[in-house]
Amino acid sequence: MFGIGLPELLVILLVCLLLFGANRLPEIGKSLGDSIREFKKAMKDNSDDDAKPKTQAPDKKS
Repeated sequence: MFGIGLPELLVILLVCLLLFGANRLPEIGKSLGDSIREFKKAMKDNSDDDAKPKTQAPDKKS
């Protein structure tokens, strides 16, 4: 993967547990998941907009 093994993951999880506490970790995980989901949705919508041909508005002549 990224050179992160089981001991490194355990240390990271332990530090997160000490910093935020057991009650806040599920909230943080849910918020992070929602943020990633919204980011992916925005990127998909943006790429869909780029694929559509752009039309120009008709000129109004008085």
